[in-house]
Amino acid sequence: MLPAGYEVSTDPARIDLDYVHRYLSQASYWAGAIPREVVARSVANALSFGLYAADGAQVGFARVVTDRATFAWLADVFIDPDRQGLGLGKGLMDAVVAHPDLQGLRRFMLATADAHGLYERYGFKTIDNPDRLMAIIRTDLYPRP
Repeated sequence: MLPAGYEVSTDPARIDLDYVHRYLSQASYWAGAIPREVVARSVANALSFGLYAADGAQVGFARVVTDRATFAWLADVFIDPDRQGLGLGKGLMDAVVAHPDLQGLRRFMLATADAHGLYERYGFKTIDNPDRLMAIIRTDLYPRP
């Protein structure tokens, strides 16, 4: 449940691309210097969740890449650093896991370096058989100067 005065929306028109790009390219540990046009394309082709304060300012974000039937990948989850510790991450995740398009999925995955405790509350766990999964991971696509 979100604290009073905050709301989550999946309306793509409300996403502040400049805000999302700024956070991802300057503050996240995972996105490097990702170009704005790549962020715009990723948001446009995913189920994106914006978290907004009472004044309409965006203060958080998450996106889910999904076929809306069997699989989803949670990515780019963040809360504005000035608003962390207020329960907003939990509120955002409540909205993500409750979304009707994400019910009944066979597999819902994510990668995280630092928020295992948060995601475990929502049923995520480390992979039991990591030898059954493979990935192409390119960490040097958008290096920061």
